[in-house]
Amino acid sequence: MRIAVYSGSFDPLHEGHLAILKILNEQFDKVLLMVSPQNPLKNSEKALNSLERLSAAEKSLKEHPELAKVELSDIEFKMSAPNYTYRSLKALQEQYPQDEICLAIGADNLACFDKWKNYSEILLKYGVLVFPRKGYDSQAEQRRLKAENERYKIELAEMELVNISSTEIRKRMGRE
Repeated sequence: MRIAVYSGSFDPLHEGHLAILKILNEQFDKVLLMVSPQNPLKNSEKALNSLERLSAAEKSLKEHPELAKVELSDIEFKMSAPNYTYRSLKALQEQYPQDEICLAIGADNLACFDKWKNYSEILLKYGVLVFPRKGYDSQAEQRRLKAENERYKIELAEMELVNISSTEIRKRMGRE
């Protein structure tokens, strides 16, 4: 089975995330929406509303029955901090030992992927499927990383750009 892991803060889960989930739902056998309690590269305020974000993601998935292959994963809530993605992927691989796992990320994350803990392990063992983001050149970032190691698994997803961000939504709501 091919499993996509789509992880993030999802503060909030918005139309851009749902567009990605629809594509993953079509291309993979299972999709795990992994809400992270605290991204080690972001400020700790996200941890304060982690259960609210998890609950909101669960509610949103219930409102989208067409995403039948998407399951909410709270695995990082059960793990000790810090929530490094490579640790989460390793734990998921233990749950699904016979399956192929791929990490779905946005181009903004690919641009800083070499700052992630054990990023080369992720790129060699699991690989990433990169979705476009305004202001980021996925192809240039793919070339940059593959120059480091040509065996890195970096696939670029094709989809129409959805020009929305959680940061913009939070600003409009007066939360940023």
